[in-house]
Amino acid sequence: MSDISKSIRKTDAAEKISGQAKYVADLKFDHILHALTVRSRIPSGIIKNIILPDLPNGYYSVDASDVPGKNVVKIILEDQPIFPKTEVTYLHEPILLIVGPDKAKVKELVNQVQIEYEETTPVFEWVDSVIHYHFEKGDGSKPFTKANRIIQYDYETGYQEQAYIEPQGFVGYTEDEKVTLVGSIQCPYYVKNAVIQALGTTEDQVRVIQPSIGGAFGGKEEFPSLMACQLAVALRKIKQPISMMYDREEDMLVTTKRHPAKIHFEAALDESNHIQSIRTNVGIDGGANTGLSGVVLSRALIACTGAYTIDHLDVSGDVFRTNTVPNGAFRGFGAPQMYFAIEMFMEHIALDLGVDPVTFRHNHLAKQGDHTSTNGTFRDPIIMDEMIEKAMEISDFKAKRKLYDDPKSNRGIGMSWFFHGCGFTGSGEANIIKAKVRLHKEKDGTVQILVAAVDMGQGIRTTLRKVVSQILEIPIQQVVFDFPDTDKVPDSGPTVASRTMMIVGGLVARAAKTMKERWQETSFTVEKQYEQPSYIKFDEETFQGDAYPAYSWGINILEVEVDPVTYQVSVLHAWSVYDVGKAIDERIVLGQADGGLAQGVAYGYLEVMRHESGVLKQKNMTDYIIPTAMDAPTMETVLYENPYAYGPYGAKGVGELTLVGGAPAVAQAIEQAVKQRITKIPATPEYLMELVNNG
Repeated sequence: MSDISKSIRKTDAAEKISGQAKYVADLKFDHILHALTVRSRIPSGIIKNIILPDLPNGYYSVDASDVPGKNVVKIILEDQPIFPKTEVTYLHEPILLIVGPDKAKVKELVNQVQIEYEETTPVFEWVDSVIHYHFEKGDGSKPFTKANRIIQYDYETGYQEQAYIEPQGFVGYTEDEKVTLVGSIQCPYYVKNAVIQALGTTEDQVRVIQPSIGGAFGGKEEFPSLMACQLAVALRKIKQPISMMYDREEDMLVTTKRHPAKIHFEAALDESNHIQSIRTNVGIDGGANTGLSGVVLSRALIACTGAYTIDHLDVSGDVFRTNTVPNGAFRGFGAPQMYFAIEMFMEHIALDLGVDPVTFRHNHLAKQGDHTSTNGTFRDPIIMDEMIEKAMEISDFKAKRKLYDDPKSNRGIGMSWFFHGCGFTGSGEANIIKAKVRLHKEKDGTVQILVAAVDMGQGIRTTLRKVVSQILEIPIQQVVFDFPDTDKVPDSGPTVASRTMMIVGGLVARAAKTMKERWQETSFTVEKQYEQPSYIKFDEETFQGDAYPAYSWGINILEVEVDPVTYQVSVLHAWSVYDVGKAIDERIVLGQADGGLAQGVAYGYLEVMRHESGVLKQKNMTDYIIPTAMDAPTMETVLYENPYAYGPYGAKGVGELTLVGGAPAVAQAIEQAVKQRITKIPATPEYLMELVNNG
């Protein structure tokens, strides 16, 4: 075992004894090198020549010519180079690394690298569609030919930065030909598989370890694979330990964001003001590379009807390529954009018709047995009626809604209804991920949970241990859940898509039940692999069938006050009601609820990120404003039990659900306060002033 492996083991042991978390930047080793990135200074062009400075002894450059395998990051759609050979497609694209022992000297050498370009005209308008999807439910067009009334609106959402506490980072080392990477990540096997392809090697030659993580929110789903491939190539070339850490500004300039979206809605209504059909078109900005954008788009399209049942649909969408930083995974994964649009659309239709919005929306609310947007079936009980009634009761919604309709009032109250599909879309869990988990019983009765699921702040190192300890009827201290190490744990899938507790936890629970039956044995291992419920069928090409095995449901109500002079928004109070199946640990779920709602609400009115000609204007935490404790309202959350048969103790997903309703709820509240229609977020003071002055 190498000295660096021993150091990591000592760090793990120290954490367990002291309770002090060690993040990747805390891992210190003698004689470690530092890698910094040389990045493009133009958004679009051809690399004609690279002129390196004289590199002192012990300093190295690493570029596309050093990649021994495939020079592309392994992801769903593989169009992102590890290092570009000739073409630059966005500002700050990584072109090469400079590596050496003195970080200050490395930075000096990076600044001395000269790159000669032939500049080409960048594309910032949404004209280059690289993915197009279309599906229908019923006859999407026919109701428009005989509609009593057609109402249409356009909605727009912006970037959102994940703003995790800990920036992206890795350390790595080699032992013989084996490359080991320790990183701030949320998908260890995504990283491992990407590195295997980049190095052109076998799986036993790549090891990925996850230490403590300072948040992720989707931002550490696919992006770390790019960093890991670059670092792995450097390690294979130099064969010395290397650290590769981003500072905050570099992280914000080059990592993936939530996709900006433009969404068009049309509704065909009959004489009784019931929606017969909805026609919608969704465009999202994928940035310079496609990556996960196709899946983000599909999530958005599937959510096009929100928490409602509409019998006829005509749904289409596009991913557009632009010469901007690539966009990718962010908590909610396409749903927050669509929920803002559909919730505002339902509100605006009701207001245009002059009817009560709550009654109008309730007349379209989904019920058990209804067909989903993709002609699947809501098989499980939907208890939204009870949840809505509870949310309106604890918030005094009706009275406040009436009170704030006063033209002199500068307060407003808004309510959003929503669901979130749990797990990978369609056949992803069964045919792509094929999750495996293991439980191992030691001779002393200790049980190890062996999964690739990552605890990035959501608490699964507690909740999965609780599931196992309760099923086996042993103290929780007897259950061990170490940080994932791909040399030790099977591929239980990525920590994304609100799948960890429902899918991975469900497998862990089943493994624990089997282990309990064999408990008299001294030392043994139980393995379980995910099997999709037989009734779940989904056609990826036509978007027909059950997109998800289960759904979590929620209500958000937000109360705001808007300053009549500055148009500054103050969020006064928030009430939420959720159906997450069964809360394994109520305190953890309530923490997720508070944090998710804070992110969702801030997406709706506070967090501003824009680019001008490909240059992001908000590149640090001074320029990019996220809510502080002073911005957080009083939050009241109620959890309803509605168990899902295949989840552990009935648990469903919670992580993303708590974010997706925040933006429409706060936008509706702001809309009432300023007496103007909100059609884009974030609803900044500048936007509100423009609406009021030009309304």
